[in-house]
Amino acid sequence: MTDLDERIASVLRERAEGEIDTGRLLSRSRARGRRRRLRHRVVTGTALALVGVLGFVGVTGTDLGGLSGRLPWTAATPTVAPPVPPRADGVPGATQRPDLVGTDTQVLHLGVDTSRARYLSWAVSGSNQVESVRLRVGGGPPVLVEVSRSARVVHELLLDGLPVEQGVVPVTFDGVVRQFRNGAGGLVKAWQPVPGLYARASMLGSTDRGMLAKAVDALRWGEARRCDAPLRLSVLPEGAKVATCSVDATAFPGGLHVELVLYREPSANMWVRLQYGAQIATDRAESNRTVGGRPAYLYPDGKKLELLGIPRAHLSAEFGWPFPDDHTHRSQLDFTEADAKSVLGGAQVAKDLTDPETWK
Repeated sequence: MTDLDERIASVLRERAEGEIDTGRLLSRSRARGRRRRLRHRVVTGTALALVGVLGFVGVTGTDLGGLSGRLPWTAATPTVAPPVPPRADGVPGATQRPDLVGTDTQVLHLGVDTSRARYLSWAVSGSNQVESVRLRVGGGPPVLVEVSRSARVVHELLLDGLPVEQGVVPVTFDGVVRQFRNGAGGLVKAWQPVPGLYARASMLGSTDRGMLAKAVDALRWGEARRCDAPLRLSVLPEGAKVATCSVDATAFPGGLHVELVLYREPSANMWVRLQYGAQIATDRAESNRTVGGRPAYLYPDGKKLELLGIPRAHLSAEFGWPFPDDHTHRSQLDFTEADAKSVLGGAQVAKDLTDPETWK
């Protein structure tokens, strides 16, 4: 074991009520840590996009600009109504069909009462079949709610935003609010909304139990929502499927981050990202590729292709095995530049990224 392994295992032994497969947890924690570091190379925020959103226009416009540092995801104060994932008509919520949670990357089987709280982000991960929403009550701290049909999966989820060595907090699904001191500390609550479903609500950097209770009370388990976003992909590479969908509207309307992860067996992944920022400058890069007659830019490492010409936004596809020192999972079926071109060539973006009405 490394020092990190020993620290995580020690925490589990001291806090867990019963046996936990620490080997599996350590393996998954390290893997999640690598993915988390990969995502942070681009910009902060959990995000995502969805296939099948209506009302889009083609990707056109002036040259887009670059990011100088991170977008201010948590700094903006919305001046317009923030986006809300639309209802999934005819789809039962978690209360009626807990067995459907996490099975469709285009559907959230829970919602938020927007008269009591604001959506900050929403996501569905098909790889571990977890649905999540981040919400805020008034001016309080963000609260992340994660739900799965597997208690083990929820046990193994890292606390959002914390590194691997701090993100492991064993939970008991008894509805009791507990304080943790990892990182800046915070509160966590784990419970079963309905039999067969396991949920965790976490609030970092605050010990306001009343605020956590208000956020949990604002959840609506009897409704279903679409994991919609202002991005549509009309072309997927052969054998690929949408494995993860997430939208981060924390800084809306000043910032928006959408991510769609494509997966092809046995181990190929492609990250399609739409990043909007009101402060993004112009003329970030000269074109060195074309996609459907439009200018594009292939980054020097040959693993990221960006479609240029979207005002104040980046639309990119990152492909290939992301860890150059790990050849274990490399495959001849990894996504290629040609795959990225086909995906970006079929991408469409809503008319106005700051107006959710144009996303429909």
